Amino acid sequence: MVKTAGSPLRERVAGLLDSPFIGMSPWIVFSLLVGPGRFEWAVGAALLSSLALVAGSRLAGHGGSVKILEVADLVFFAIMAVIGLVASAGTHQWLETYAGEISNIALTLIAFGSMAVGMPFTIQYAREQVDPAFWKTPAFLRTNYIITGVWGLAFLVAAIAGAYGDLVLRNPNNIWTGWIIQILAIVAALRFTVWYPDVARARARGGDHAVPPLSDLLLPLAGMLVPVGIAVLVFDGHLWWLGVALIVVGGWLSRLLKRQAGQAAPANGGGTSA
Repeated sequence: MVKTAGSPLRERVAGLLDSPFIGMSPWIVFSLLVGPGRFEWAVGAALLSSLALVAGSRLAGHGGSVKILEVADLVFFAIMAVIGLVASAGTHQWLETYAGEISNIALTLIAFGSMAVGMPFTIQYAREQVDPAFWKTPAFLRTNYIITGVWGLAFLVAAIAGAYGDLVLRNPNNIWTGWIIQILAIVAALRFTVWYPDVARARARGGDHAVPPLSDLLLPLAGMLVPVGIAVLVFDGHLWWLGVALIVVGGWLSRLLKRQAGQAAPANGGGTSA
């Protein structure tokens, strides 16, 4: 990445803004918060997050880099805020129920639409971290297509889960369809975004550069099973046995993957970082 000299605060802000997850954070906040009686809070939090991203971009010196998600954030949530102010009681109730699915579908369309026009949205963030000489290489483009596609799938899963909870279960607050499945999909996409570029770089270099093991990708996901199990015990008591099973399996998988990662570390010790 090409960085200009600046204050430590500016450099920290710039580092955060270089992640596509940050660009999607207003949508994630909205989709997880929205529900019966929470529409205004969800829209307000998402709109404030969008404004904070724009302000952070200016603080970090990214004023000339207008990103698809930053524009979509502001436009979508400003429109939702206006609609929420003028909508009838019936429309307001409909929005409280289905706005989460609308936001996830919108993100899915942004992800796959950006791929269809040859500009996967993660590429704008990746260019902040990669030398311009690599921007048009097949490996760089392929990596961003894959990562953008994974995000598209994650938000599609979240949209389907939310729709199932609303339309089939008639329960927008269902812990599985409204929270657990959607959060796990987002965490999986986020972890893949961190893990896969190292895999792509190692494959491109070849030779003695070892590919990061799959355990590096799966370990954080296995760790998520423990808090999920605790949430099931607290909020879905009739499935207490599943909560206990998730805690036990999550702890066992985490130990197993940590051991595998420790065994892989000596073999990877000879490689060099990017």
